[in-house]
Amino acid sequence: QLQLVESGGGLVQPGGSLRLSCASSGFTLDYYAIGWFRQAPGKEREGGSCISKSGGSTNYADSLKGRFTISRDIARNTVYLQMNSLKPEDTAVYYCAATPRLPNGLCVLSPSVFTSWGQGTQVTVSS
Repeated sequence: QLQLVESGGGLVQPGGSLRLSCASSGFTLDYYAIGWFRQAPGKEREGGSCISKSGGSTNYADSLKGRFTISRDIARNTVYLQMNSLKPEDTAVYYCAATPRLPNGLCVLSPSVFTSWGQGTQVTVSS
């Protein structure tokens, strides 16, 4: 069974940057569409960004566009979420998720599509 492990969260000041990593052992993540989702206290889980199989397409929630970048490192079997210009409202637990169900070139920010989830990493943006 595919297991995902997130890392890279932490405490950062507004305007700062963090890079989250999503890794797996034993499974090639390039065969999966990967999504990053987040859940703030008292709120529903929301889609942040996703990247299609083989990395041909990416998708971002409007609130993240221009600030966050999703990418793959095939050699490291890792998907990254580079987060710049962080705001207090970005504070949340960030989860990576994977699905083999989407065709090449397609990714969607719908949690129901994703079949495997990591445990999450906390990101706190505060001065």
